[in-house]
Amino acid sequence: MSSDASRDGVEAAQDKPPVEENHGVEEKVPNPSAEEKTPINVAAVTSGSGSDVEEVLRGPNGEEYPTKVELDTLRRVKGPINWIIYTIAFIELCERFAYYGTTAVFVNFISQPLPAGSTTGAGGTDLQAGALGKGQQASTGLVLFNSFWSYVLPLFGGWISDTYWGKYKTIHVAIVMAMLGHIILIVSALPPVIANPSGALGVFSLGIIFFGIGVGLFKANISPMIAEQYEKQQPRAVIKILNSGERVVVDPIITISVIYMRYYFFINVGSLVGSIAMVYAEKYVGFWLSFVLPTALFMFCPFLLLAFKNKYVRTPPTGSVLGKAIGLIGLSMKGRWSLNPITTIKNLRAPGFFERVKPSNIPEAERPAWMTFDDNWVDEVRRGLKACAVFVWYPIYWLSYNQLNSNLVSQASTMILNGVPNDVVNNLDPIALLIFIPIVDKFIYPALRRAHINLTPIKKVTIGFALSTISMTVAAIIQHYIYMQSPCREISGYGYIDDCRAALGLPDDAPESAYKPPLTVWIQTPAYVFIAFAEICSSITGLEYAFTKAPRNMRGMITGVFWFAQAFSAAISQAFVPLATDPYLVWLYTTIAILSALGGVGFWHNFAKLDREEEALNALPDSLFKGSRNQDADFVALEAQKAEQEKIRHAQGLDKNPVIHS
Repeated sequence: MSSDASRDGVEAAQDKPPVEENHGVEEKVPNPSAEEKTPINVAAVTSGSGSDVEEVLRGPNGEEYPTKVELDTLRRVKGPINWIIYTIAFIELCERFAYYGTTAVFVNFISQPLPAGSTTGAGGTDLQAGALGKGQQASTGLVLFNSFWSYVLPLFGGWISDTYWGKYKTIHVAIVMAMLGHIILIVSALPPVIANPSGALGVFSLGIIFFGIGVGLFKANISPMIAEQYEKQQPRAVIKILNSGERVVVDPIITISVIYMRYYFFINVGSLVGSIAMVYAEKYVGFWLSFVLPTALFMFCPFLLLAFKNKYVRTPPTGSVLGKAIGLIGLSMKGRWSLNPITTIKNLRAPGFFERVKPSNIPEAERPAWMTFDDNWVDEVRRGLKACAVFVWYPIYWLSYNQLNSNLVSQASTMILNGVPNDVVNNLDPIALLIFIPIVDKFIYPALRRAHINLTPIKKVTIGFALSTISMTVAAIIQHYIYMQSPCREISGYGYIDDCRAALGLPDDAPESAYKPPLTVWIQTPAYVFIAFAEICSSITGLEYAFTKAPRNMRGMITGVFWFAQAFSAAISQAFVPLATDPYLVWLYTTIAILSALGGVGFWHNFAKLDREEEALNALPDSLFKGSRNQDADFVALEAQKAEQEKIRHAQGLDKNPVIHS
């Protein structure tokens, strides 16, 4: 690559040594200050098969890198997780408390009428909380719109942070927008406003527009930012010697996976507390309080960000690189487009698709002016696009999850509640996550690693599809029995009639057992537990996959693609709104279960080959291209850094196990 091209977009990537914590494990390698920078020391020892050199690999501060044999044979463990990471997780906890605390009451606020004698929407122990009385179809449509809007905006949020603002600044802008949305939602729930349901619905709709903008900008950036704190601390796998004498590999990929597990745990603490507290606030005080309390906690977010600003790794924006990535595809497809879409798809998936547009394979005089990057960045783009291809299948997975805060909430209202608010039951999902995430993190995944069972991301996501299928099957069975055991079955034929209590001539204070099927709401528990396990397998893994597979200067954008899959799923769910009413709900859950099953089969069929590339994808050499904004670089240091990186890869045999290029 020409020096002129390099000057437009490369920057020396300086590795920092691992910062270790003592968790009963003795690290028997030096660990001096992270500020020291010395060349890698190479001494003669066998590095293992796959490499034709004999080297012991030591980093700039004496840390030992694993050899080829050690990478293949030693047990892999997580590294130490710095406390600063948990401050970002707590910020996300506050944001999720605000989001789920607010949205938990949307269904009742929109669908249920104002209880008799209430001006705030509170129903007390005996009456159903409600406000606007627009029905289940209206509530399902608006809840799905909110989900779509909140998760389509991460595409914009990721792009603008990568290109112009950086993650830290974008998160601050997100907080301002979301706060404005929260305030408007509070206004929509004030007693004088809900007295006019149509006007309140208009104010509410405006509120969720601003609310969704804030959520979208926030979500695209908070999850990659948390993992970047560890990546800066330990960018490469190192050797550690335990007190037992066992040599293990401290694997950054495993550590990032653990970080996202714990991050998701914090998310669900916020979700659980927010949802339960706000549902009871709605039921006994009114909807205005359900919107005020989340807003109050959300106000902690900017203060925490400012308090720890100087301790965070704040990756700067790099200027636009999206155009270069698109340009690569256009250049490789030059002369290969076809009016036949099948032919075009085959050309896009042809072997050597990205190999032929690497700068080293194009004579310097023939390179486009925008080709200011190295070969390694082309490999990173190819890897990032593979991640996007994986996320194309996620809308099918999210179909099951979307029922969590809409139709399953309505299903709960048709069963015996015994004073439990119907929209508190779906908190069985975060409760299950809070129970099982630590079990999976501390016991199941480590046990699989000790048994040398490699549960790769593609395998985890496939399992997630299967669990989603089971969850919707359970929901369909429950709905069938709701119809079959309804006291109004003789009147309606299939157990459904609008306002069964009135049809039976019962007073407003009649006990639930007189007009509802004899089914306790807690039989929904298996459906929520299976959704929770599906989230562990698919949702957490998706965040991890977006971070580890994206080019470093496109992480916000690729994370936005991950979240956009949920937005697209919400749009697809709109097609099921006609089924989201009695007596078609059995067909709704059954259809989603079938789609989830077919999606899982199709997902594995498409990505089994990519699954075999997992190790090679994770071991790609780092590109020195950082983006068009980074003009100033020490080019001597660049070449030295690249040489050291290639030396390590060669000694570890990674250059002899290349990615299958396409």
